[in-house]
Amino acid sequence: MVVERRKNKKRKDEGLDEPAVADKPTKEEYSIAKWIRNNVPSKKTKFDRNHMVEYFTGTRAVDALLEKSPWNKTIFESRQHVVDYLDTMLRHKFFHRAKKIVITEDELNRIRGIKKKSKDPKDEKKGVEKEKNKDKEKDKDKEKDKDKNTEKTDEKDGEKDDQQKDDDKDDKKKDSKKKPKVRLEMHMNQCFVDCNDAYVWIYEPIPIYYWFFGTLLVLGAIGVCLFPLWPLTVRHGVWYLSIAAAGFLVFILSLIVVRSIVFCVLWALTLGRHHLWLLPNLVEDVGFFASFWPLYHYEYCGPSSGEKKSSKKKKKKKDKDSDAEDNGNSHSEEKSESSSETSKADSPCSRKSAKKEQNQVSDGHEASEEGSESDRSNTGKDFEML
Repeated sequence: MVVERRKNKKRKDEGLDEPAVADKPTKEEYSIAKWIRNNVPSKKTKFDRNHMVEYFTGTRAVDALLEKSPWNKTIFESRQHVVDYLDTMLRHKFFHRAKKIVITEDELNRIRGIKKKSKDPKDEKKGVEKEKNKDKEKDKDKEKDKDKNTEKTDEKDGEKDDQQKDDDKDDKKKDSKKKPKVRLEMHMNQCFVDCNDAYVWIYEPIPIYYWFFGTLLVLGAIGVCLFPLWPLTVRHGVWYLSIAAAGFLVFILSLIVVRSIVFCVLWALTLGRHHLWLLPNLVEDVGFFASFWPLYHYEYCGPSSGEKKSSKKKKKKKDKDSDAEDNGNSHSEEKSESSSETSKADSPCSRKSAKKEQNQVSDGHEASEEGSESDRSNTGKDFEML
């Protein structure tokens, strides 16, 4: 028990020594936070790769509060006073400290979903050859330029100075354009430091139009509650308007039912080939007037004429291919028969039969010649007798 009492006393003493921070921020802190948001430049970037946030740098906030703020003579007497005050605002969760991390090209490609293409050795060789050719061309151009410069040195000196100035300006512009992209992550040491660290805004002042519409909603609710006290003409008008609104709702529901029935009937009659929707945007997430336009949407989902023609062409090609195969088979059979005949003719038996046929044909020719000569002799004798 004695040890516990001593521990409690130590804790009380430590609590008395430390300066107590108020739980709730004061009105001055809210006004200063609004002034910082309006007058200190802020930037937008991603925090933890998920959501966009606004942040400001510490040194700019301190400089603005010391030089331009209306509290530079009352509250902020020195730079350290400003840092201490902003530290209390950080503990009251107006903003928190974050660390900047430069995004590399690989991370950018990962975020955008771009993959680097692997270069082929052939492409690399072509690239090397192109670079060599470009270097040669550059060397030639440089030689030509040198020759021209030797002729016109005085005129070119002024032009070179102007070109150098223009190049310096272009380089500065390029450097300013090619600023590295930054993302933010939570800093482990949550305290305000007078440096270029980023401080992400948590506090967002309520805009004026929020107050305006909020008051309108409150007044409207009070007016609805006082409906029995309205005059009779106003109550009758509201009743007619409510009936018109109910009729409009019923009309829209009936349109939804009718369009679904028409679609189902046409789909069933055409076996799913024809799709017809009346008021296709009626149920879509569009504006009021856009939901009633177009009036209908028709779509044909059956086989198209081009597909039919292609199927017919395929059939014709198949028939032609089959006919060509049949013709090829018949030609191959004829060739086989002719080759067999030639082989038979080349055999010795066929040669002997061919010789016999040739002898018979020659004997027949000789016999016919003798018969013709005898006929001639007979006719000559007969003429002589006459």
